[in-house]
Amino acid sequence: MKREYHQWHSSHLNRSMELLVFGHAGARVIVFPTRVGRFFDYEGWGIVESMREQIENGHLQLFCVDSVDAESFYCDWCHPKNRILRHLQYERYILNEVVPFTKQQNENPHLTAHGCSLGAYHALNIALRHPSVFNKVISFSGRYDISSNIGSYRDLFDGYHDEDVYFNNPSQYLHNVSDPTFLEQLRRLEIIMVAGEEDVLLENNKSISATLSEKGISHQFYVWSGDAHRARYWREMVKHYM
Repeated sequence: MKREYHQWHSSHLNRSMELLVFGHAGARVIVFPTRVGRFFDYEGWGIVESMREQIENGHLQLFCVDSVDAESFYCDWCHPKNRILRHLQYERYILNEVVPFTKQQNENPHLTAHGCSLGAYHALNIALRHPSVFNKVISFSGRYDISSNIGSYRDLFDGYHDEDVYFNNPSQYLHNVSDPTFLEQLRRLEIIMVAGEEDVLLENNKSISATLSEKGISHQFYVWSGDAHRARYWREMVKHYM
């Protein structure tokens, strides 16, 4: 399996960013790490190995990016306004630096956003916000309401709310999408969501699924037995849904 390490100074984040590339051809897949995760976690947890055949056969090429969650959503000492602004800088890094980089590596026109846990949020949110950029999103064990308390998952903005928070919270903004052109773009997305039947985030997943259906946005939603919010489950999920 071809494996490459890349690092450069991000102009949008004003810091060095790292990523790993697995494979040589096929659909480009940007893989977001879990909460405060790193670009090497997906490999370290054996999830990349679960897709070895697809990668070596040239069906998929993975671009495992790093996170800045510790500087954005989980920067407890930052004012909530600065948390969401840092997240928006991260989004610009992905769109304006990582996406062009993937095209330089591989001219395949198909681009997928993928992640697990908070990485699932990153994947679904960026694809819903920019459906003209992405063709597909695959989210496992995701949290899609980032400004409410859900079980042990706290409100990431401590009660603060503004337009930027709203437009990065799928559980809020998706209800109010009405522009016909934008809806048509969303309806062209292939969306796959998976959550465990005992996962505290299951109801949030069901709510997003219901909203997608109300908007006429086709998608696939699967429920796995157990909590299914661990790497051992994700290693199996990729075999079915990637």
